[in-house]
Amino acid sequence: MSTKGKAYIVGAYEHPTRKAPDKSLAQLHAEVAKGAIEDAGLSKDDIDGYFCAAGDTPGLGGNSFADYMGLRLKHIDTTDTGGSSYLLHVGHAAQAIAAGKCNIALVTLAGRPRSEGVQTGTNPRLGNTNQPDLQFEFPYGPATANMYAMCAMRHMHQYGTTAEQLAWVKVAASHHAQYNPHAMLPKVVTVEDVVNSPMVADPLHRLDCCVISDGGGALIITKPEIAKSLKRPLVKVIGTGEAVKHQMGGQDLDLTFSAGRWSGKRAFEEAGVKHKDIKYASIYDSFTITVVMQLEDLGFCEVGQGGKFVSDGNLISGVGKLPFNTDGGGLCNNHPGNRGGMTKVIEAVRQLRGEAHPKVQVPNCDIALAHGTGGSLGTRHVGATVIMERE
Repeated sequence: MSTKGKAYIVGAYEHPTRKAPDKSLAQLHAEVAKGAIEDAGLSKDDIDGYFCAAGDTPGLGGNSFADYMGLRLKHIDTTDTGGSSYLLHVGHAAQAIAAGKCNIALVTLAGRPRSEGVQTGTNPRLGNTNQPDLQFEFPYGPATANMYAMCAMRHMHQYGTTAEQLAWVKVAASHHAQYNPHAMLPKVVTVEDVVNSPMVADPLHRLDCCVISDGGGALIITKPEIAKSLKRPLVKVIGTGEAVKHQMGGQDLDLTFSAGRWSGKRAFEEAGVKHKDIKYASIYDSFTITVVMQLEDLGFCEVGQGGKFVSDGNLISGVGKLPFNTDGGGLCNNHPGNRGGMTKVIEAVRQLRGEAHPKVQVPNCDIALAHGTGGSLGTRHVGATVIMERE
């Protein structure tokens, strides 16, 4: 069943903090929920569906957080696919609304990795011993950065992608971040700045990597009749897709593409639009290579041509062909809880509403795409794509 046009995003809120030593995780969830509910012009008692990821809402799969926020629910979904969870939740909320399971859905994300001192990127993350893959992979020290570095190295070998081309992704993000008062890294950088920054995991430099931040965000999604009664800008969900990619025991391993190859295709088919119709794209940017690969996988350029596509400012609003991550993205603005999918949807909503910063607002932005991954491109992950339209 297609959910095209059966759900609207009527509320969106990004927490302004990037470090919250004085706030609990539950408090951050409550604050972003309050922000999104107020943005929609609703009240807490209107919410009857709650979507969250089990990884950032510990306690019986989100039940504790629903209790903390005083929500009376008819439907709850705690699907957790890492950073892509919140893009999946948009699609799942649309499905639940279309099926009559709920009328007004709340989606929240929050995290405190900066305040809690969680290290990512250079140190292996401790895994759950019940993971079937852990006993085979953990002895070799898999870490976030080196998993993505393998993808970058293979992409360079196979397609001739260069470090300078990857750097253009960071340059574009920094050009946008300078206008965001909440961005962690608002300074504009050059290609030379990126390639001369310290190496983290060859070939990825420090400035190829995203920030680590506290904070969060929330969305309110509802059915068309309610959306049109709220006197808020109408952002209609017209296409969603999700897909899983893993190693197949090493039998079918290709590090040069992501699950976006499949999730994007499904979203475009449901939306019934072409790539040329997309005025703005929010692309998950845990690392610069993540953006290059996903642009190829989503069909914005030919396979192997992502490096050339992002070069020379092609992602900079007002300059390039495809403005991306106009809030500064995970590379410069915010990556709350080490999960960037929520902020991708929020900035796409801002663009469609015409509420982005005037310096980066895309003129006549009527159709936007948000895409993300959860997990690791170097091992196993879930890709999720959402296409939205201003009505």
